[in-house]
This record gives sequence, C-alpha cells and structure tokens, in this order.
Amino acid sequence: MLPALGRILILLALLAASAGALVGFATGARPSGAGWAWARRLAYAFAALMVLANLVMEYALLTHDFSVGYVAHVGSRSVPTWVSLVSLWSSLEGSILFWGLVMGAYIAVATWQNRHRYPEYMPYAVGVWLACGAFFSFLLAGPAQPFATVPGPPIDGPGPNPLLQNHYLMIIHPPFLYAGYVGMTIPFGLACAALLVGRLGHDFIRPLRNFLLLPWIFLTVAIVLGGWWAYEVLGWGGYWAWDPVENASFLPWLTATAALHSALLVERKGVLKGWTATLVIATYLLTV
Repeated sequence: MLPALGRILILLALLAASAGALVGFATGARPSGAGWAWARRLAYAFAALMVLANLVMEYALLTHDFSVGYVAHVGSRSVPTWVSLVSLWSSLEGSILFWGLVMGAYIAVATWQNRHRYPEYMPYAVGVWLACGAFFSFLLAGPAQPFATVPGPPIDGPGPNPLLQNHYLMIIHPPFLYAGYVGMTIPFGLACAALLVGRLGHDFIRPLRNFLLLPWIFLTVAIVLGGWWAYEVLGWGGYWAWDPVENASFLPWLTATAALHSALLVERKGVLKGWTATLVIATYLLTV
C-alpha cells in the first residue's frame, strides 16, 4: 500500500514538474496570461506532491513499515522516535526525497511572492526551477527509488548509521544544510531567466540578491553546526578539517559570498552583471 502510494506521488511530481517546465519556457518565449497561470499551478502542484511523498515516507518510518525499501534500509524498532523521524535524511534515497520537499517549498514560495512581478523573467525562472524539480523527481522515480517494495519484508531493520544517532544536531544540521543547498536553485533560475531574456538589469538583481541571501544564511549556519558536530564526534576527526565532506558545503558558500558582493556592485555601479550571473550559476552547480 505505502510503497505504491509513494511511487504514484513521485511519478505525479515528475509529470507536474516536466509539464510546468515546458509551459514556463513556452510562456517566456510567447507571453500568455493563461500559460503563466498554468505554470504557477503546476509549480504549486509539484510542491504539494513532494510534501505528500515525504509525509508518506515519514509515516512509513514511524510505523516501521519494512515493506518500503528505504525503511528496511534505515529503519529500526529499537531506536528512539526522534531517530526514526530524522532517518528521512540519514541515507541517500531519503535525502533526495527530502531535497525534493525543500525544493518544492522554495519554488512555491518564490512563485507566489513574484506572481505579479517581473513578467519577463518569471516564466523562464519557473521553467528552470521545475526543470530542476523534474530532474530530482526522475532520480526518485528511477535510480533512487526510496519507495521500492521489499518482497518478504524483515521483522526489524538495522537503523541509521550509529554515528548519526549520537547527537541531537542530526535533527537540525541536515535541514539547515539542505535549505542552503536547495535554496540556491532560486537565484540560479533567476540568473538563467535573465540570460534567456537577454537583459541583466535591476529587475534581475533585486529578487536574485534577496533569494540568494536566505540560503547563504542557512548554509553559513549549517557550516558552523557541522564544525561543532565534527568537533564532538571523535570518529570524524574531532575537528573541522579540509576534507571532501566540509568542502561540499564550503565551496558553494565561497561563491555565494562572492555573488552577494558582486550583486551589490551591480546595484550601486551597474558593473559585473555577467560576473554575478556566472557566480550564481557556479554556486548552484557546486551544490548538486
């Protein structure tokens, strides 16, 4: 029951995101009030479907439904309830599902806030955002498959990695990290929209800077929390080291910081427009 429901929701999310991306690009090329309305509806539908898919997975984790592949991989009856709850982002397949949830929330909020603004940019931006959503939905529907059915489900599972169970930062650190990573999708879409329109003006800079600042803050907090966590867990070296785990969050933080400063120069002096767009795109590419 739950595996089938989860797969249906993911497939519907893939359909909504793919259709919304096509409608968004088509409306950007040929402006249409009806097309823009449909692009928005499909963006909201994608977000709602991702919320529902994550709720189904959380229900499966909390009820220990080991017929769900991801639950059989990371679930356990012996762990505390809070560990079952945060097991959603304790392994790759669930992390991609949670990534989709955060992306859907960002897309819905950005679309709603700008539904009556920036008519040249927004259809293209929504098209780019939903193209990103379609890509991650495809990963969930194909390679990842968190809702795969387990034939002959086990009585109990192994639980998440023990290193992820020994600190309450597991509750807040990954959400802050993903809010930083996934939030870069929004300025990325705006930068691509400006390039597609062919005009890097103030209409492009203001929303881009605002939507870049929020994930930058989340990423900053996540880096600090990650350093604290690594310092306390001796199995991770006991310190914040220059290794691939830390690089994964620090490098996009550097390019995002540069992009924020560059955006200020665009607003004040009208210079570095192309460089700002390049930095924003580079930041997004460093997060995926």
